[in-house]
Amino acid sequence: MAATWTSFVTSLCISSPSYKPSSLHGLSFQSQSVTRRNSFFTRIYALSSNDIKVGTSIEVDGAPWRVLEFLHVKPGKGAAFVRTKIRNYVNGSTVERTFRAGITIEEANVFKETKQFTYKDGSQFVFMDLSSYEETRLNESDMGDKTKWLKEGMDCNLLYWKDKVIDFELPITAQLKIVDVDPGLRGDTAQGGTKPATLETGAVVNVPLFVNVGEDIMVDTRTGTYMSRV
Repeated sequence: MAATWTSFVTSLCISSPSYKPSSLHGLSFQSQSVTRRNSFFTRIYALSSNDIKVGTSIEVDGAPWRVLEFLHVKPGKGAAFVRTKIRNYVNGSTVERTFRAGITIEEANVFKETKQFTYKDGSQFVFMDLSSYEETRLNESDMGDKTKWLKEGMDCNLLYWKDKVIDFELPITAQLKIVDVDPGLRGDTAQGGTKPATLETGAVVNVPLFVNVGEDIMVDTRTGTYMSRV
């Protein structure tokens, strides 16, 4: 395997004198975005199971997965291993997976590009690259329930893997307007307690009793909870 890789790098250096092997390492999301469009070879990503940590993207059974939890285990007898909980970027499923310590795992080349959600066209959500004005369309059926926090003009991260969008990330917090509250509680200024409120995106959150229709609030999009009144 090492000999094959060495031969590949050697032949590449001969055909392209400006190529430096060190350029294979340390790419940021931004530079990976450029590589996706302009590279003339496919980068090989690999890491050791000992390098696994929360947030690592790995490729398992031909699909990209994100590591949610991990634990390095060294039993009294037998070989050490790494126990993980991983989430599939494509379908959202979560499984537990165990890897032998020290084995090589293919790293999934998942990277982000910031796009602005501009409008909804039928069952598609349209995102725009504000520098190139290139549009990317995502089907509503592929976006899950995160759309309930999505507002026009919101900057989101689109996640790419093998030149395809596989997921998108919302901002951690979102400023949204309340359009309706329980009629029986509207205007109640009592301390303590909460009431359900409908936001401009259709999402429903529990808010303090003193919050009313027409006010903007900050919501944590990860948990769907009220944070503060704006």
